[in-house]
Parts: sequence; structure tokens; C-alpha cells
Amino acid sequence: MTTGGSTVSPQGTDALLARYAGALIPVFGTPQLVLTHGKGCVVTDADGRDYLDLLAGIAVNTLGHGHPALAGALAAAADLVHVSNFFTTPAQVSLAERLIDLAEAPAGSGVFFTNSGTEAIEAAVKLSRRTGRRTIIAAERAFHGRSTGALALTHKEAYREPFAPLLERVVFVPFDDPDALRGAVTDVGDDLAAVVLEPIQGEAGVHEASADYLRLARELTTAGGALLVFDEIQSGMGRTGDWFAHQFSGVQPDALTMAKGLAGGVPIGALLTFGPAVTGLLTAGQHGSTFGGNPLACGVALAVIDTVEREGLRDNAIARGEQLAALSHPAVVEVRGRGLLRAVELADELAPAFVTAARAAGFIVNATGPTTVRLTPPLVIGAAEIASFVDAFPSILDAARVANGAA
Repeated sequence: MTTGGSTVSPQGTDALLARYAGALIPVFGTPQLVLTHGKGCVVTDADGRDYLDLLAGIAVNTLGHGHPALAGALAAAADLVHVSNFFTTPAQVSLAERLIDLAEAPAGSGVFFTNSGTEAIEAAVKLSRRTGRRTIIAAERAFHGRSTGALALTHKEAYREPFAPLLERVVFVPFDDPDALRGAVTDVGDDLAAVVLEPIQGEAGVHEASADYLRLARELTTAGGALLVFDEIQSGMGRTGDWFAHQFSGVQPDALTMAKGLAGGVPIGALLTFGPAVTGLLTAGQHGSTFGGNPLACGVALAVIDTVEREGLRDNAIARGEQLAALSHPAVVEVRGRGLLRAVELADELAPAFVTAARAAGFIVNATGPTTVRLTPPLVIGAAEIASFVDAFPSILDAARVANGAA
């Protein structure tokens, strides 16, 4: 990508990063770029340089940047942005109905709206407590969020240790390991409240659960009277070609969490409960959110869903994902994932250097580990845009090797 004719920020990158350092708590370190605006799948930095966005805010910007449907929905919502949870709005009701339909949930299902994926997981944790049980089984390498409840289900010790003790009675098992799951369920016994799984572990490097594993999780939780919760915060909303990644298995969970791509960049999340018995576990006054389900976020989410359907973006995710899956190079061990949730596994520990080299070449990607590059572009991305990255891949890799002293 080359610098376009777009307007450069009155202050360049260095000046804005200096202001950032003086004003924000540094939990994210130093930002890689200062981005000022975008159009389609291209974003522009404060120095006027363009980049092909192959990350989409980590699977968030479903329609890319500046999509007319997104702009129109934001403008239409401006006259009623917030009403509090004393009231409801047509957008809130319609979105809840739409999500129940997309998830193929039965009559008596329900939705609780949040502002983020982490909050959706918190709602799922509280839902599990209403079973009268306490132990939750989660997967090794899982990432479910940073608030204390969600963090307790997140496996990485470096995330959890500074804030311990967290929730008690969380058991971690190897991901996609039937024997380990079966053994853990047996060991926990009657105290098992829920099994919480990502059908595709995004933050861990795009590792996919098999259909048989998800079916086993359903069988074990049903037999044990526990809830099965699928975290589709990153994998949902058409990114894999299905509305939700678990749907290929035919398994129906008891609860489903979603966020990220739901409103294309406007903050929103949701907990969806399946059937009246599960929906009835949370009753009036037991949970709440000031901003959850606000008409602006719900209206935009409806516009995003409509656009994904109207423009055939789930099919596009499959087709463009197949382009990425065909990426071939001696340094590539495999390309994992489905649709436009992909990881490129490299033979050497070049992923961080690859991210830097890609950015220099005009592409935004990210690394989830020393050998893993993650790709989650907007669902509107075109064949030519994907091809431009595939074509540039060898030279980017060469630059990464040079940077790592491995040329």
C-alpha cells in the first residue's frame, strides 16, 4: 500500500504518541500506529500513510471502515442514544429477536445485552451460579476477558497471577482433548456448574475444536445437569461463514456469548440463553447494565446483520478465507481456522518481526505467539486485496528474517 491523498493529522505520529504517553495509563504499551480514519479495508495513520487492515480491530470491524450502512445507522440513532434500563426500544427488541433466530435457539430463549465480550462472560458466570453449583471447567489456552470473573476462566498465568485470588473452583483442561474433559467432569461431579469453551480459540492462535469434542461437551453437561457455554466473542457474527462457529457441529449450547463483530465497531455484547429453563435462571434485579442494549448500539448491530445478509458477506468470508488457506511457502507450517478467522503458523519464531515488516509494507496483522500470525480482516474484503497480501508475503517474510538476523 502507498500513501494516498487523504488528509494528514495536524500533528504527526511522534507528537501524538508523546501526548498518549502523558495522558493514558500504559496498560497497552506504546501503540504501533496513530490511526486517524479509514475507508473500506484501508486505514490511514497520522502521517498520511495507508494500510490494508487485515486485523479489523481484532475481528471487530465487520463492515470495514466508513461503510454507508454503518454511517447511516449511526446517524439514525443520534436522536435516541440512551434511555436507561427502565425502558426498552424497538431496536433492542428487534435485535434480541434477530439474535435468537440467527443462533437457531428455541422458544423461550432470551438475550441480555452488555457493552463488551468480557461483560457477556461475567453474565454467563452469574448465570452458572444460579444453578446452585460453583465449579466451572474451562480450557487451557482459553481467553475469556480481563474482568475478575472472566479472568478466572482465562488460562494464561501472566494475566491472572497479579490479581489473584480470583474465582475459586475453576478447572482447566487441555483443549479439544475428549479424555481430559471426560475425566474432569467425572472428578468435579455434582458441583459442576458449567463447561465454558471457545469453539475456536482466537487469542491462543486460532485453534479449532472438533465437532466430536463439542458434541461430547454437550453430552457430558446434559448428563451432569450442568450448563454448556460457548464463547463466540471473536468467532461469531459470520466470521467463519456460519453465523456462529459452533453451528457446523449441530450442537446447541445452553448459553452463548458474543460481542466484537456484532455492531461493526460500536461497543456491544450479549449473552444468549437457550430455552425457558436456562433463561429463567436470571430473574428481575439479579443482573443489570446502564448502557447495555442502548438503542444506538442495537440499531447499528441490526444494520450490520442486515448488511452481512444483503451483501453475502458470510459467503465472502468463506471464499476469501480459502484464498488465505492456500497461502504456500516453505516457511509456512500450516494455515489454521475457518472463513476469515485464520492463523499462519511459521516454522521459525518470526511472527513479531513479521508484524513489523508487514506494517512497513502497508499491511496490518498481529502475532498471537512467537510463530503465529493472526488474520481477521473485515468481512467486506475483496479478492484483490487478499491477493495483494499473498503476493507480498514472501518479501515480508524475507524482511522479518533480516530483522531477526536470520537472513
